[in-house]
Amino acid sequence: MKCVLFYHAFTSCWNNGNAHFLRGYARELHALGHEVVVFEPVDGWSRLNAIRESGSQALQDIGRLFPGVSIRRYDASLDFDEALDGADLVIVHEWNSPEVIEQIGYRRAHGAPFTLLFHDTHHRAITAPDELAQFDLDAFDGVLAFGEVLRQIYMKLGWGDRAYTWHEAADTAMYHPLPYVERTDDLVWIGNWGDGERSAELNEFLVEPVAELGLRANVYGVRYSDDALQTIQAAGIRYGGWLPAHWAPVAFAGARATVHVPRGPYVRSLPGIPTIRVFEALACGIPLVSAPWSDEEGLFPDGAYLQAANGAEMKRALRAVLDDRELSAAMVATGLRTIRERHTCRHRAQQLVGIVEAIRASDTSSRPERYIGASA
Repeated sequence: MKCVLFYHAFTSCWNNGNAHFLRGYARELHALGHEVVVFEPVDGWSRLNAIRESGSQALQDIGRLFPGVSIRRYDASLDFDEALDGADLVIVHEWNSPEVIEQIGYRRAHGAPFTLLFHDTHHRAITAPDELAQFDLDAFDGVLAFGEVLRQIYMKLGWGDRAYTWHEAADTAMYHPLPYVERTDDLVWIGNWGDGERSAELNEFLVEPVAELGLRANVYGVRYSDDALQTIQAAGIRYGGWLPAHWAPVAFAGARATVHVPRGPYVRSLPGIPTIRVFEALACGIPLVSAPWSDEEGLFPDGAYLQAANGAEMKRALRAVLDDRELSAAMVATGLRTIRERHTCRHRAQQLVGIVEAIRASDTSSRPERYIGASA
């Protein structure tokens, strides 16, 4: 297939965790023999912030790390007919503008023969349905929801068997153990402080345990307020700023443990959906302790990570992981096995191909044979 993917950013992962999975499954689609073209806006805020913070080097690395994936930046003058010419599969992520979604949907509705899928990786279908309502999805063939609970929402909205659960996964070509890196730190956390969605949780499950246990810890991420920086520095935690995703494996390899602190809206509204960092941390072979979240879909078996119900349990769990080498080794082994057997981007790319084949087989009448080229 010729796969054309529209995302907010591919070259930049600044406050854009979706880029991790996008890169991984794009890599695997190419490895499976498909042509992959990714479109990103030239003025996307993730890309501009990354350049502003760290220059262009981290972004320039991406082309080298993902050979075979064609990356095309566009502005308001994009010719959509040309961009979509010859496409067999088009995926549009929910971070695109309503205008981009409308333009692509218009062409599908007026004869474009590609299969058109909407990729949703956000909680706003529940927390801000008015924002989702801005998107004209009538011409889309299906929705890729990054968790079963989100798929159920789309089913209630009338998508029926055209909504598919498509979890994120680890790009194991990039995220894997690095045994030659010395583990000099006790703990590392990679994540964005953000807009207050998990400030209380970060204090309870990260900052306070590190301070009370006297751990040597590093945190990386963006959108840390002055108050947040003062809080972590007062706890003796070193702040490393933005860490491009492809540098994260080295950070994981240099620490003896990490933690998972999901945002409140996901825990409350979208149970069963972990952050991408869970997949990546386990793929890198670092023991993980999680703040409360419900693995309702059974993504991970017992022993892949530890879960702490509160700050006191987090301290006990971290102490156990750091002190008990057998426990730590068993967690690493279980986590690695789980990722390699179930949660790689190769698994998701193969699943995606199967979804496309099922859509085409189930309703061939909805796929026009001839594209009636016209502009919206």
